[in-house]
Amino acid sequence: MSENSAIFYDIETTGLSRYTASVYLIGAVRYEKNQWILYQWMAENAEEEASVLQEFSVFLENAGYTIQYNGNRFDQPFLEERYRKYKMDSPFAGKTSVDLYQLLKPCQSLLKLARMKQPDLEKLVGIHNRKYVDGGQCIRLYRNFVKKQLPEIGTEVMGHNEEDLRGLGKIFPLLSLRKLYDGEYCPKQCEVINQELKMTLELPAAVPINVSCGNTSFYLTVSDQEAKILVHLNEGKLRQYYRNYKDYEYISGEDTAMPKSISKYMDKSLRVAATPQTCYTWFRCDESFVNDPVKQMQYLTHTLSFFLDNLNK
Repeated sequence: MSENSAIFYDIETTGLSRYTASVYLIGAVRYEKNQWILYQWMAENAEEEASVLQEFSVFLENAGYTIQYNGNRFDQPFLEERYRKYKMDSPFAGKTSVDLYQLLKPCQSLLKLARMKQPDLEKLVGIHNRKYVDGGQCIRLYRNFVKKQLPEIGTEVMGHNEEDLRGLGKIFPLLSLRKLYDGEYCPKQCEVINQELKMTLELPAAVPINVSCGNTSFYLTVSDQEAKILVHLNEGKLRQYYRNYKDYEYISGEDTAMPKSISKYMDKSLRVAATPQTCYTWFRCDESFVNDPVKQMQYLTHTLSFFLDNLNK
């Protein structure tokens, strides 16, 4: 992603409904002249909403990416409806939307978070004390600002928006953890010691925080640009999981999954539809596996993502 084409943005609205509420503040951050610059457009009254939308539309003209938190479900649909209301073209056409919430949601168990609100992620990366009020309080403050036009009230509302944008920039590097789910890593070292497979993986980018997790099947630690995984062997064998479980059936008598194209020839009483937990086969973890990064990647691409998706199961 090019810094020059990426824009972080966040909106403040008078309510949750994009049909009855309005957007009164849009904040954005763009990389210019070797630094990130903050822009904000705030309506001083309801009649200025169209002007704010127009200014933001112009601002987005040369953007290739927009980056937000939960923007695919809230911010962008909200703005697009407001543009439709004023019979203005959407500025998002042809632009990639990078929704940090959607991309980081699979990492919730790995991050050991009960919730995935932006402030929860901010605390992980070291942001603990916000100075300004939260978004809900901003609605009341903004209505007060419209009535009294006091600059200090406007500063409070804009300060909250700025903190949201700064938080986006701080949690953005957490996306490096998604590489574990997407299979974007390289096996670096592999060995078997006392019925345990130990592997070291090299990540394409350093993670901003150290994480660790595990259950009875495996244990994982991630630090800097390296991940280490330990998997318990069963009599020298490992389970190879498969993501496309709907294409498989589980044969309980043999404790293995088979593609439906093969299992269909077996008696129906011997097979059931596979689930993510039963869609696996067994293979022996021998020297040919330990010395072959291609086989290791074939194993990890499906199995590591299964482990991470089923941490609490």
